[in-house]
Amino acid sequence: MKDFSELVINRRSIRQFTEKLLSPEEIEIILKAALMSPSSKNSRPCRFVVVEEKETLQKLSVCKPTGAAFIEHCSLAIVVLSDPLKSEAHIEDVAIAATYIQLQAEDLGLGTCWVQIRGRETEAGEDSEQYVRNLLEIPLQLTVACIIALGHKAKIGKPHDVEKLQWEKVFIDKYVYEPIDE
Repeated sequence: MKDFSELVINRRSIRQFTEKLLSPEEIEIILKAALMSPSSKNSRPCRFVVVEEKETLQKLSVCKPTGAAFIEHCSLAIVVLSDPLKSEAHIEDVAIAATYIQLQAEDLGLGTCWVQIRGRETEAGEDSEQYVRNLLEIPLQLTVACIIALGHKAKIGKPHDVEKLQWEKVFIDKYVYEPIDE
């Protein structure tokens, strides 16, 4: 494993992938990380649909008008679901699991990009969650939160510039009022 600080500095959203497929071992390591992610009261409300079929990846790539087209060219997509009946914190839990997927993939040298689904619409105005639910035969009780596109990086993003961190957004002991510039 890389140093965690280095991992965070270097992890960037990747939208261009090579043709190389992920190995079964890489997929297993990533899914283990997702399954071990913390959840409220250990309720485990998350579910994961792993999509490798090119035709299905293409159909997922049109789940919303912008910000999803690159799914068509990734090696694999993980559709991250949550069960609201399992936890009142299912949205937070699904966000943690999706983040674990991204960090584990980065640790393996792979690229990822989060595609928001919950609260989005297709170009035709259909609810994106319903579109994905219909495509993958997901039960109505589950929330389709996001899709994580994964693959081998075609381009390496520049690391975060630590010198440009916005420390003014950090407050000690209490929030200090900031007038909003108009």
